[in-house]
Amino acid sequence: MMGKFLASVIVICSIVAGGGMYYLQVYAFYDKVVANGSSDVVLTKQSDSTAEAIDYSDFQAIDSRSSPIRYRACFQSAKSPAELATVYKTIDDAVPLNAPSWFKCFKAKELGPKIKAGEAVSFLALENIVYGIDRVVTILSDGSGYSWNRINHCGERAFDGKPLPPGCPLPPESL
Repeated sequence: MMGKFLASVIVICSIVAGGGMYYLQVYAFYDKVVANGSSDVVLTKQSDSTAEAIDYSDFQAIDSRSSPIRYRACFQSAKSPAELATVYKTIDDAVPLNAPSWFKCFKAKELGPKIKAGEAVSFLALENIVYGIDRVVTILSDGSGYSWNRINHCGERAFDGKPLPPGCPLPPESL
Protein backbone atom coordinates (compact mmCIF):
# COMPACT_ATOMS: atom_id res chain seq x y z
CA MET A 1 0.00 0.00 0.00
CA MET A 2 2.84 2.37 0.83
CA GLY A 3 4.45 1.67 -2.58
CA LYS A 4 1.28 2.72 -4.45
CA PHE A 5 1.12 5.91 -2.40
CA LEU A 6 4.76 6.79 -3.14
CA ALA A 7 4.32 5.98 -6.84
CA SER A 8 1.24 8.23 -6.94
CA VAL A 9 3.17 11.07 -5.28
CA ILE A 10 6.00 10.72 -7.81
CA VAL A 11 3.58 10.71 -10.76
CA ILE A 12 1.66 13.74 -9.43
CA CYS A 13 4.89 15.66 -8.80
CA SER A 14 6.09 14.82 -12.32
CA ILE A 15 2.84 16.08 -13.86
CA VAL A 16 2.96 19.32 -11.84
CA ALA A 17 6.64 19.88 -12.70
CA GLY A 18 6.04 19.18 -16.41
CA GLY A 19 3.06 21.52 -16.48
CA GLY A 20 5.08 24.19 -14.72
CA MET A 21 7.95 23.93 -17.20
CA TYR A 22 5.52 24.11 -20.14
CA TYR A 23 3.87 27.22 -18.69
CA LEU A 24 7.24 28.89 -18.08
CA GLN A 25 8.43 28.24 -21.64
CA VAL A 26 5.24 29.19 -23.47
CA TYR A 27 3.60 31.90 -21.36
CA ALA A 28 5.48 33.22 -18.35
CA PHE A 29 8.45 35.00 -19.89
CA TYR A 30 6.58 36.90 -22.62
CA ASP A 31 5.28 40.44 -22.24
CA LYS A 32 3.05 42.32 -24.64
CA VAL A 33 4.83 45.28 -26.21
CA VAL A 34 2.95 48.54 -25.81
CA ALA A 35 2.96 50.36 -29.13
CA ASN A 36 4.22 53.94 -29.07
CA GLY A 37 2.45 54.70 -32.35
CA SER A 38 5.42 56.20 -34.16
CA SER A 39 8.60 54.11 -34.11
CA ASP A 40 7.50 50.53 -33.51
CA VAL A 41 8.26 49.57 -37.12
CA VAL A 42 11.52 50.87 -38.57
CA LEU A 43 13.57 49.95 -41.65
CA THR A 44 17.21 50.66 -42.51
CA LYS A 45 17.69 53.06 -45.41
CA GLN A 46 19.87 52.02 -48.36
CA SER A 47 21.42 55.47 -48.70
CA ASP A 48 22.97 55.99 -45.28
CA SER A 49 22.10 52.89 -43.18
CA THR A 50 20.03 54.88 -40.70
CA ALA A 51 16.81 53.47 -39.29
CA GLU A 52 13.61 55.25 -40.22
CA ALA A 53 10.06 54.65 -39.02
CA ILE A 54 7.46 53.67 -41.61
CA ASP A 55 3.69 54.16 -41.51
CA TYR A 56 1.82 51.20 -40.01
CA SER A 57 -1.39 50.27 -38.20
CA ASP A 58 -2.80 47.37 -36.17
CA PHE A 59 0.51 46.78 -34.36
CA GLN A 60 0.73 43.80 -31.98
CA ALA A 61 3.97 42.53 -30.46
CA ILE A 62 5.45 40.36 -27.74
CA ASP A 63 8.95 40.29 -26.30
CA SER A 64 10.88 38.69 -23.49
CA ARG A 65 13.74 39.81 -21.29
CA SER A 66 14.92 36.17 -21.11
CA SER A 67 16.15 36.08 -24.72
CA PRO A 68 16.82 38.70 -27.40
CA ILE A 69 15.31 36.50 -30.14
CA ARG A 70 11.84 36.14 -28.62
CA TYR A 71 10.53 39.37 -30.17
CA ARG A 72 7.61 38.91 -32.61
CA ALA A 73 5.34 41.56 -34.13
CA CYS A 74 2.48 41.84 -36.61
CA PHE A 75 1.17 45.00 -38.28
CA GLN A 76 -0.30 46.46 -41.46
CA SER A 77 2.01 48.51 -43.65
CA ALA A 78 0.69 51.65 -45.30
CA LYS A 79 3.05 51.16 -48.27
CA SER A 80 3.60 48.22 -50.59
CA PRO A 81 6.73 46.08 -50.34
CA ALA A 82 7.79 47.27 -53.82
CA GLU A 83 7.62 50.93 -52.75
CA LEU A 84 9.60 50.23 -49.59
CA ALA A 85 12.23 48.20 -51.47
CA THR A 86 13.25 51.27 -53.47
CA VAL A 87 14.33 53.08 -50.28
CA TYR A 88 15.17 50.46 -47.66
CA LYS A 89 17.67 47.57 -47.43
CA THR A 90 16.20 44.23 -48.42
CA ILE A 91 17.55 40.86 -47.30
CA ASP A 92 17.35 37.49 -49.03
CA ASP A 93 17.88 35.11 -46.13
CA ALA A 94 14.92 35.86 -43.85
CA VAL A 95 13.63 32.80 -41.99
CA PRO A 96 10.83 33.52 -39.51
CA LEU A 97 11.13 32.03 -36.05
CA ASN A 98 8.14 30.32 -34.43
CA ALA A 99 6.00 32.29 -32.02
CA PRO A 100 4.00 30.86 -29.13
CA SER A 101 0.69 29.38 -30.32
CA TRP A 102 -1.30 31.90 -28.28
CA PHE A 103 0.18 34.81 -30.30
CA LYS A 104 -2.28 34.20 -33.13
CA CYS A 105 -1.21 36.83 -35.67
CA PHE A 106 2.33 35.46 -36.20
CA LYS A 107 2.39 32.14 -38.09
CA ALA A 108 5.98 31.32 -39.07
CA LYS A 109 4.94 28.07 -40.79
CA GLU A 110 2.73 30.04 -43.19
CA LEU A 111 5.07 33.01 -43.57
CA GLY A 112 8.23 31.03 -44.41
CA PRO A 113 6.88 29.49 -47.65
CA LYS A 114 5.52 32.89 -48.74
CA ILE A 115 8.99 34.41 -48.34
CA LYS A 116 10.57 31.55 -50.33
CA ALA A 117 7.96 31.88 -53.07
CA GLY A 118 8.66 35.61 -53.46
CA GLU A 119 5.24 36.67 -52.18
CA ALA A 120 6.90 38.84 -49.53
CA VAL A 121 9.84 41.20 -49.28
CA SER A 122 12.11 41.09 -46.23
CA PHE A 123 13.98 44.10 -44.91
CA LEU A 124 16.71 44.81 -42.40
CA ALA A 125 14.99 46.78 -39.68
CA LEU A 126 17.78 47.23 -37.14
CA GLU A 127 21.26 45.76 -37.23
CA ASN A 128 22.79 44.72 -33.90
CA ILE A 129 19.77 45.70 -31.83
CA VAL A 130 21.90 43.94 -29.21
CA TYR A 131 25.27 42.50 -30.20
CA GLY A 132 24.81 39.74 -32.77
CA ILE A 133 21.03 40.18 -33.10
CA ASP A 134 19.24 41.89 -36.02
CA ARG A 135 15.57 42.77 -36.36
CA VAL A 136 13.92 41.67 -39.60
CA VAL A 137 10.68 43.00 -41.11
CA THR A 138 8.79 41.10 -43.81
CA ILE A 139 5.87 42.61 -45.69
CA LEU A 140 3.45 40.69 -47.92
CA SER A 141 1.84 42.16 -51.02
CA ASP A 142 -1.45 42.68 -49.12
CA GLY A 143 0.37 44.94 -46.62
CA SER A 144 0.54 42.40 -43.79
CA GLY A 145 3.80 42.92 -41.95
CA TYR A 146 5.76 40.72 -39.56
CA SER A 147 8.87 41.34 -37.53
CA TRP A 148 11.22 39.19 -35.46
CA ASN A 149 14.77 39.19 -34.14
CA ARG A 150 17.38 36.77 -35.44
CA ILE A 151 21.02 35.98 -34.79
CA ASN A 152 23.26 37.55 -37.44
CA HIS A 153 26.49 36.09 -38.89
CA CYS A 154 28.69 37.89 -36.31
CA GLY A 155 26.50 36.68 -33.45
CA GLU A 156 26.56 33.07 -34.66
CA ARG A 157 30.35 33.01 -34.55
CA ALA A 158 30.67 34.98 -31.30
CA PHE A 159 28.07 32.89 -29.45
CA ASP A 160 29.78 29.67 -30.60
CA GLY A 161 33.16 30.97 -29.38
CA LYS A 162 34.63 30.92 -32.89
CA PRO A 163 36.81 33.66 -34.43
CA LEU A 164 34.78 36.51 -35.87
CA PRO A 165 34.61 36.96 -39.65
CA PRO A 166 36.09 40.15 -41.15
CA GLY A 167 33.96 43.25 -40.68
CA CYS A 168 32.34 42.18 -37.41
CA PRO A 169 32.57 44.53 -34.46
CA LEU A 170 34.20 43.17 -31.32
CA PRO A 171 31.67 41.62 -28.94
CA PRO A 172 31.11 43.20 -25.54
CA GLU A 173 33.04 41.78 -22.60
CA SER A 174 29.97 39.98 -21.24
CA LEU A 175 29.97 37.38 -24.06
